[in-house]
Amino acid sequence: MQLLSPLHWKDYELIDSGDFEKLEKFGEYILIRPEPQAIWKKKLKNEEWHSMAHARFVRDSSKSRQRTGANDGWKFSKKVKDFWWINYDYNGKKFKLKLTFTSFGHIGVFPEQANNWDFITDTITDWNKPTSVLNLFAYTGGASLAAKAAGADVTHVDAVKNMINWGRENETESKLSNIRWIVEDALKFVKREVKRGKKYNGIILDPPAYGRGPDGEKWVLEEGLTELMEQCSLLLAPQQRFLVLNLYSMGLSAVVSANLAEQFFKPNKMEYGEFFLQSRTEQKLPLGTFLRFAD
Repeated sequence: MQLLSPLHWKDYELIDSGDFEKLEKFGEYILIRPEPQAIWKKKLKNEEWHSMAHARFVRDSSKSRQRTGANDGWKFSKKVKDFWWINYDYNGKKFKLKLTFTSFGHIGVFPEQANNWDFITDTITDWNKPTSVLNLFAYTGGASLAAKAAGADVTHVDAVKNMINWGRENETESKLSNIRWIVEDALKFVKREVKRGKKYNGIILDPPAYGRGPDGEKWVLEEGLTELMEQCSLLLAPQQRFLVLNLYSMGLSAVVSANLAEQFFKPNKMEYGEFFLQSRTEQKLPLGTFLRFAD
């Protein structure tokens, strides 16, 4: 088991966390957002948090800490733009991400995933051969952009059309091109690709705990993950291959991912564990599990 945290991203910083919130800097703005795992006390005073923050996402206290309610929303204490851009640069491979204030508290990026972007970049660069990558549940496309910037042919699949459109904006602003954008249920897409005999050198999976496909397909992580991993094992090339799996369900250990990878992929070597963000105040904030291998 390993703990991984992004180390070098200049446009992001976790400043402090505690009392079920986190204080983060994304480029030019500092935000306060809910964080269900931050059960400890803040190290900085409330006055310091609010003096720094441009905006805070307020969650309805009558709702679960992991659900959004009708009274949830952003409260702005300083002037902000409707959207802004942040840069990512790792070993000369660059891209940009558009951030904006969504109604559910997300802004367009999960910063702990930067460690995976580095892994994807290093793997594709080391191979130095034509590489095809499939990104499932791909959100706004950070991993897709990392793979494309490293030289891969990328297929990006997400069930939400707005996320696909957001990813396209990121691609254009990053001066990248030719990512294949697919609005589709991930499992249905994978099964269709298996029937076609398609193979990918890299597969990236970031499945939610719960979700709906574009045609109302129901996704429950614990019920669907085993079948999805089995199908993905039929898609992944036998050689020059990598897999990245992220899980954000608080009830599932990274060992679950390791067992599935061993059963269906039998990698030569794999790494798995928890992501965390290290704050300026020297706290470690856990943020999901990962599994990955390249062989």
